[in-house]
Amino acid sequence: MSNTDFVLAIEDLTVSFDGFKAVDNLTMYIDRNELRVVIGPNGAGKTTVLDLICGKTKSTNGSIKFMNKELTKLSEHEIVREGVGRKFQTPSIYENLSVYQNLEVSYPKGRSVWGSLFFKRTAEVKEQVFKIAEEIMLTNFLDMEAALLSHGQKQWLEIGMLLMQDPQLLMLDEPVAGMSAKERDQTAELLNKISNNRSVLVIEHDMEFVKKIAHKVTVLHQGKILAEGPMDQVQEDEKVIEVYLGH
Repeated sequence: MSNTDFVLAIEDLTVSFDGFKAVDNLTMYIDRNELRVVIGPNGAGKTTVLDLICGKTKSTNGSIKFMNKELTKLSEHEIVREGVGRKFQTPSIYENLSVYQNLEVSYPKGRSVWGSLFFKRTAEVKEQVFKIAEEIMLTNFLDMEAALLSHGQKQWLEIGMLLMQDPQLLMLDEPVAGMSAKERDQTAELLNKISNNRSVLVIEHDMEFVKKIAHKVTVLHQGKILAEGPMDQVQEDEKVIEVYLGH
């Protein structure tokens, strides 16, 4: 495969903070409709990689191409507009709005809304809201104030708010932290479904959860890739065992 076939092509990516390399010459490729999980001990550079992709942090050198477009020169909101969605660890939903309204306000703005287009648009938004609500298992909660949802449902709502923008790459930082076992299983199903028509990049600590979702696992250690491949292969890797179990 040439580099142009990937949704995301990260090459020689480095970022230094005061001389410390948080990400060190990293090269990673993500396919279309791939669900990639990045694991690694604390301080391995996992969140920094997401920060670099979404433009929150600027790299010292290297390149990040998304659908062949260089992202390192773009601002955070330009990167969102290109089709990259990111969910942080703490959900940022509008607690005092209903589930329906949370999804509705997430619909991309910037198309003309004048005259008869307005009615067409309203129907379009409504259709999208119902479609996404079903995906995130919240169809029966559309009228509920978001503050009243369970922790897991709030996380799903935030994923739904990103899906309203139809990103081609969705990045999630520890999506199942604090969830019940049942919610974790449902989230695994949700992510498997979502990755049918977009690429998903997940950072996760919960290994049981990783097994349920990962197409491919990348193990980061001290800002470098220690191992990469299917979960069962990575688990057997001597270097990975040493880093995870040797301390």
